[in-house]
Amino acid sequence: MNGARLMEDTKLLTVDDLKVTFDLEAGRLEAVRGISFDLDRGETLAIVGESGCGKSITSLAIMGLLPRKARSQATAINFQGRSLTGLSQRELSDLRGNHLAMIFQEPMTALNPAYTIGDQLTEALLRHRKVSRSKARERALYLLEKVGIMGGENRVRQYPHQLSGGLRQRVAIAMSLMCGPDLVIADEPTTALDVTIQAQILRLLKDLQQEFNMGLILITHDLGIVARIADKVAVMYAGEIMENAPTCELFKQPMHPYTQGLLSCMPTPGRVARGSHLGTIPGVVPSLIDGIEGCAFADRCPHVMPECRSQPIALRRFKESAYRCLLEPQALQAHARELVP
Repeated sequence: MNGARLMEDTKLLTVDDLKVTFDLEAGRLEAVRGISFDLDRGETLAIVGESGCGKSITSLAIMGLLPRKARSQATAINFQGRSLTGLSQRELSDLRGNHLAMIFQEPMTALNPAYTIGDQLTEALLRHRKVSRSKARERALYLLEKVGIMGGENRVRQYPHQLSGGLRQRVAIAMSLMCGPDLVIADEPTTALDVTIQAQILRLLKDLQQEFNMGLILITHDLGIVARIADKVAVMYAGEIMENAPTCELFKQPMHPYTQGLLSCMPTPGRVARGSHLGTIPGVVPSLIDGIEGCAFADRCPHVMPECRSQPIALRRFKESAYRCLLEPQALQAHARELVP
């Protein structure tokens, strides 16, 4: 039940120079500082980084769900050839839940405790499609089965608090698929789930993506998840993309010192000996209030140079990757071999 598609375009989604700011008493907080990326249909992009780096704010900006105090601007946010910038709330509402869908980070707060699972599943379909309640209910039961929830007839009469965390997460995934969206944004979809349920949810997302040929943006801080599900990765730090690359290239040959530091913190089987010390990234994330001069990672970087602090650092290309650093690829590759042998 994919419905009428929007006009075809080379890329499913293109984001160019997105910026998001908040005006606070202490000054202007630059939460997202000019990021760009694109996504094809059937492709998975993972946006990774530490908490507070701007991952979730980026997804909310795409969906048009930013808080009132937030201000966003972009050279372009195009979805299947249609610009999302400047759309009215009504026009965005026609897209959200229909062609664009989001799986929020915490399903207990994303689901309304006052309504049954069935009412919440059918709401978007009744809003965007001319279908009867019985057809909407059939679609809900079909998707509940698809996401691995048996006994759908009983589940649709239950309330969110009557379900476990894993079941609530599956309901949230089913809800996002009710209208057969072209793009799904999953914001930390496995947070607070045990490793067994986490693996099931990830496998489920990948299988559903392939079945429905959706684009998927996965927001996470877990590089283990990225390795299992993503086609390409954008590494964010302090509101900027520090590196983007195909997943296999990122793990094989990380370029940016921040990416290298993240990978050195992972207990990778076959690379990190049992009982040995994991890597760390010293220091703290800089304040994003009133801007940052030079490289945002300078205070934590083992290769910092004076010019890193005094000039903007542009993304530079290397093979299929792009990274935001002044060092030449050869120097970064040598350091990567030391950290990630």
